[in-house]
Amino acid sequence: MIFKRLEFGLFVRVLLLLAMMFLTLEYLVQYTWLQVMSGLLILLGQVWELSRYVTRSNNELAKFLQAVKHRDFSQRFNEHTTNSSLRQLHKAFNLINDTYKQLHIEKEAQFHYMQTILQMIDTGIMAVDAATGEVEWVNDAFKNTLGVPYLKSVANLEPRYPALHEALKTIEPGESKLLKLKLPKGQSQLLLSATAFTMQQRDLLLIALKNVSATVDATETEAWQKLLRVMTHEIMNSVAPIASLADTLGRHLQMEREKQEQEPEAVPDPELLEDTAEGISIIKKRSEGLLRFAHFYRNLNKSQQLMLTTVYVQELFKSINGLMRPQLEEQGVELSCNVSPPGLHLNADVNLLEQVLINLILNAKRAVQGRPQPHIQLTAQQVDGKITIEVQDNGSGIPEELLENIFIPFFTSHKDGSGIGLSLAKHIMLLHKGSIQVESKEGVGTVFKLVF
Repeated sequence: MIFKRLEFGLFVRVLLLLAMMFLTLEYLVQYTWLQVMSGLLILLGQVWELSRYVTRSNNELAKFLQAVKHRDFSQRFNEHTTNSSLRQLHKAFNLINDTYKQLHIEKEAQFHYMQTILQMIDTGIMAVDAATGEVEWVNDAFKNTLGVPYLKSVANLEPRYPALHEALKTIEPGESKLLKLKLPKGQSQLLLSATAFTMQQRDLLLIALKNVSATVDATETEAWQKLLRVMTHEIMNSVAPIASLADTLGRHLQMEREKQEQEPEAVPDPELLEDTAEGISIIKKRSEGLLRFAHFYRNLNKSQQLMLTTVYVQELFKSINGLMRPQLEEQGVELSCNVSPPGLHLNADVNLLEQVLINLILNAKRAVQGRPQPHIQLTAQQVDGKITIEVQDNGSGIPEELLENIFIPFFTSHKDGSGIGLSLAKHIMLLHKGSIQVESKEGVGTVFKLVF
C-alpha cells in the first residue's frame, strides 16, 4: 500500500514537471524573459520537491537503521504526519522498535535471573578470557571460597595460591582436577573443572570451583567401613573353623592325657596322633592362607599377581573337609566330597581358592539350617575340557528375583549378612580367568559352580 501511494505521488509530480517544462518552452518562444525566468524557477522548485519526495522515505529509513545500529529503541516516529506513505512507514518503524525493546527487556531479565541463580549456588563460577586470563565475571561463592574480595585476573591468585594459579593456567576444557589448598577456613580439597565457550568472537573459559572436602571425607570413611566389613567377614570365616578344629583337637588331647594319667603304661593312640598332626597342619595352612588373603586384599588396587601352583582337587577337598567338618558336625550338617577322576588337578592360587570354597560352604551351612537331613556336597569333574567344582546343598534355595543381585558387592538378603563373600568369590574367579555360576530352586537347594 505504501509503495502504491509512493508511485502515485511520484507519477503526479513527474507529470506536473513535464507540463511545466512544456509551458516554459512555450514562454521562451512567445513571451518575455521575465516569464521564462519565472517558469524556470517554478521548474527548479518542482525538481527540488520531487527529489525531496523521493528521498524522504530513504532519509527516514536511514534514521531508523542508525538508531538500530546504536541499539537506541527509545526513538519514536510521528504516526500522525500528513504524508500517508510516511505515516505507514513510521507505524512499521515504531512496531519494530517496540518489539526489539521488549526482547531487550526480556533478555535483561533473563540475564539478571541467571546472575541471581549463579550468585546463590554454593559452587564457585568464574568466566575467564582464555587468551588474556582476565576475569569477565565471578560469583560470590568463588570469592568467598578463596577469601578474596575481588578478582580481576587469574594472575592475581598467584601470590596467595600458586598451585591454584598453575592449575587454572594449564586446565583444559572438559578436564577436572582435585587440589589440596590451605584456605582461610583450613586445609581443603577443591574440585576444579572447566568448559570452553565463545561469546562475541572471544574464546572464554568457564571455571567451576567446588569445595569437596566433606564429600571426600565421607567417601573415605565409607570406604574404610567397607574395608573393615570385608576384612572382618573373611577373617571370621577363616578363624571360626580354625577355632572349632582347635577345640576338637584340644578335647581329644585332654581325653588322651586323662587316659595316660590313669594308665601310665598305655601306648598313645596312633590314630589320635595322626589326627592331631593333620589338624595342626590344616590350622597352619589356613593361617598362612589367611595371611596370604590379607596381603592380596591390601594390593587390590595394584596389579595383582596370583601364586599359581598345581592344585590336586582331591588334596584340596581333604584340606577343606578337615577344616570345616568339626564346625559342620556341631550343627548336624553332613559334608561329602567326590572327585572324578581322583587325579584331577588344575592351576590356581590354592589359598584364594580355599577362601572361595570356605565362603560357599558357610553360605550353604546357613541355607540348610532347619532343613531335614542337611547335606553339603563338594563335587569336581572335567566336562568338555573344563574343570568344574560344585558346592551343592539341599537348603531353602534362593528366590529367583534375587539371583541376579547376589554377586553385587554388599548386597545381602540376610540381616546378619555382609554381602561380601560372593562378590569376592566372583572377583577371585575372574582373576583365574574362570567364572562362577549359580542354579537354585526354592525349597530344593542351590548349586554354585566354579568353572576353570
